[in-house]
Amino acid sequence: MSLHIDKLSVTDSKIEGLQIINAKMVTEGRGTVRELYRQSSYSSFLPNTVSAWSQVNLTRTQRGAVRGLHGEAMSKLVTVAYGSAYGVYVDTRVNSKTIGAVVTVKLTPGVQVFVPQGVCNGFQALDENTEYLYFFDNEWAPGMSGVALTPLDAELGIEWPISIDPNNREQISEKDSKAPSLSEVLALQSSKKNS
Repeated sequence: MSLHIDKLSVTDSKIEGLQIINAKMVTEGRGTVRELYRQSSYSSFLPNTVSAWSQVNLTRTQRGAVRGLHGEAMSKLVTVAYGSAYGVYVDTRVNSKTIGAVVTVKLTPGVQVFVPQGVCNGFQALDENTEYLYFFDNEWAPGMSGVALTPLDAELGIEWPISIDPNNREQISEKDSKAPSLSEVLALQSSKKNS
């Protein structure tokens, strides 16, 4: 049996605070063990504000379906447990140096993204029954503050790998398809900040 260890590694992105993480993985004849989170390792690069995960969700999504783009009042660590996904992240934070920036990442098991609070997170499943895993530093609650963007906003320049039919509710929810564009969200945030 050969043993192979991929060490934990972290890469910054063009969105301030958004990090792409390759989890520690140990592979041998029986399979692979992925270290999805180890506080002593992750605390060296995650912000101090993330001291514990308060909620963990797992979604199963059909190939071609899209979820998001959502930026609730919580930081997230996201990955796929099964299948693969095209992850999309958009900075909507009013005081960010990278406001409006878009980052895309192909997520496979072992590839993670740390999404800071105020950055929108969304994905398209690239395989049947893709399982997308979210760690949240706050529990989700109805009416929680945050931002939603339509993944159909042409100004974002997202090249979704599988074309999206905005009227197909098995591919995109009505709420996501009718969410505001980035320019509408930024105009609304600007008017709130100035009032």
